[in-house]
Amino acid sequence: MEYKTINLQEKLSKFQDQWSPKVIAEMNDYQFKLVKVQGDFVWHKHEHTDEVFIVLEGNLIIEFRDGKVTLNEGEMFVIPKNIEHKPYAEEECNIMLVEPKGVVNTGQERTEQTAENDVWI
Repeated sequence: MEYKTINLQEKLSKFQDQWSPKVIAEMNDYQFKLVKVQGDFVWHKHEHTDEVFIVLEGNLIIEFRDGKVTLNEGEMFVIPKNIEHKPYAEEECNIMLVEPKGVVNTGQERTEQTAENDVWI
């Protein structure tokens, strides 16, 4: 077996597209995904799973129907399953998502922001 670390900055340098998560690792049935975001995303929810947002660079706002949370660099937030939310970033923000394999970025919604799933870098 080859033992090799995963360099997050190197992985982030391999793509420029936004709102399109890229898988960098798996653990059991969970995937670690990197994504670059800027501007508004769509309102959506994940009916069967929680979702973890970890801000690596920048600032991210996650709006809920009854409030919002602001995440700064180095902070994380867990969104409980079945809670409608809408991420937003004024400037480009690099985040890591941790979620079960097969989760679609827009939940049950299908829009122009729905990304291809299970794309590895």
